[in-house]
Amino acid sequence: MTDLSQYLPIFIFLAIALALSAIIVFLPMGVAHLTGSAKPNADKLSEYECGFPAFEDPRSQFDVRFYLVAILFIVFDLEAAFLFPWAVSLDLTGWAGWGTMMVFLGELAIGLAYAWKKGALDWE
Repeated sequence: MTDLSQYLPIFIFLAIALALSAIIVFLPMGVAHLTGSAKPNADKLSEYECGFPAFEDPRSQFDVRFYLVAILFIVFDLEAAFLFPWAVSLDLTGWAGWGTMMVFLGELAIGLAYAWKKGALDWE
């Protein structure tokens, strides 16, 4: 027969983790309910991210420029994410790493020029 007291620290850890998880999940909901921020009105239900009303006919056409700008932002944000580790490790990668990054930056510059020429960056 095993001694179950050896598992007591694990049970305490799990109980604390469960309590903290419940607090993190339910406390903001309770505060929102008590402060009245959960009560909807016209301003809270209006569109603020996508640029078009969300409660329309789902088959209606909409402007895709918002999504093009968002995709371009993600592409160039990833470029910045790749530049920092490259710059830090440039002494290890040497000329091969420098050349590879210049090819990568050249491809991105060609893509930016193409998007600019096509008018993907224009917002009317």
